[in-house]
This record gives sequence, structure tokens and C-alpha cells, in this order.
Amino acid sequence: MVETGEVVVKDPVLVFDGDCAFCSSCVRWGERYLRQTLASGGWEAVPFQFADLAELDALAGGRGEVSAERAEREVLWVTPSGAVYGGAQAVARLLMRTGGVWAYLGAVAALAPVRPVVAVVYRWVARNRHRMPGGTAACALPPRKPAQSA
Repeated sequence: MVETGEVVVKDPVLVFDGDCAFCSSCVRWGERYLRQTLASGGWEAVPFQFADLAELDALAGGRGEVSAERAEREVLWVTPSGAVYGGAQAVARLLMRTGGVWAYLGAVAALAPVRPVVAVVYRWVARNRHRMPGGTAACALPPRKPAQSA
């Protein structure tokens, strides 16, 4: 169990976009089915809109790895030790945490030769989440802000 200010993190936290119906549906599915085979401990899912992102970022070393902008674009997996995984690797860590057959699938997704392929699939789903079952126009990712020149 790790305490950061007022936040106590004893299990990994899955931070997701709670305004996205597709994302929320995926998390509900995970809470229902992935917890049934849980062999190695729990996890908590929190919409980024209700999460204490500053405290989670402080847990991660205060390097800006946990932010609303990032959580709006990809799911985040924050461990009690402060490690932060995003996107496909966050999903892989969730699957590994779950145990059973899911853990093997997560471990394969985390393998170096497989990671780029899984990342491309994740990015495609994220960009098209408003078109996925349960998705709505509110699920669409906001346009990227142009890079600022110094």
C-alpha cells in the first residue's frame, strides 16, 4: 500500500475516459469478467474526470505521465510503485494482473516483438471508438493541438 498525500494506492488503478460510452462499456465488461478469474490481487477503475490525477502523477514521480490530456487519449495503468503504462500496454498489464488465460494474452501483448502491432491496433480502436459498439459522438477523440514552436 502506497500513500501519496491523501491518496492510498494498494492496487493498480486503471484510469479511463468516463465520458466515452465505449470506454465505460469496456471497463464494465472488465470489472464483470476479468475480476472473476482474479488470481493475483485487485485493481480499481476510475474515470479520469473523477480521479485525483495530480496525486497519481505524484506517485509516478511527478513527471506529467498522468494527466487529463493523456487519459483522454489512452487508458492508463498506474501501479502502487508508481509505474505508468498507457494504451495497449495498460491493457496488457490489466490482463496480466487478472490471471488465468487472460494473463497469458497480456504477457504476449507485452512482448517486444508484439508490442508495436498491439499498439497500432490500440491506436486504431482509440481513434475510432466513437464508431465502436456502444460508442457515441462524445467518444470521439479531440483534435490534436499543433505543436508550439519556441
